[in-house]
Amino acid sequence: MPIEIQIQKSVSPQNAGTVTVKLNGSLDTVTAPELERQLAPVLGGPIRDLVFDLAQLKFISSAGLRIFASARKLLKAKGGQTSFIHMQPQIEEVFEIIKALPGIAIFKDVAEMDRYLAARQRMHQDNP
Repeated sequence: MPIEIQIQKSVSPQNAGTVTVKLNGSLDTVTAPELERQLAPVLGGPIRDLVFDLAQLKFISSAGLRIFASARKLLKAKGGQTSFIHMQPQIEEVFEIIKALPGIAIFKDVAEMDRYLAARQRMHQDNP
């Protein structure tokens, strides 16, 4: 499944430096490089806050999580922050799994982790 990326910079003075990235589709090893490419100039600019709107994101793999982690690390170093809004249940569960296991490697490799995350997300699609 492809990914649609919309990047919106805030035009209001009180939200100057805020960028919202809306994602639609699947963020995986195939589509993650496109998000990374489109985010590079944004992250290199005068950005303070980055908001990922995940209302239409259907699937995420470890490749997508790495992009989020990289953006968060870069913005934190600049005194900014990264936020996530409108998560679908299957995406929220992936975030909960990662948050619950910081620094603990429970998968033998990325492929195994991606298979596990895909199976968990499919469960939400099959049982809405």
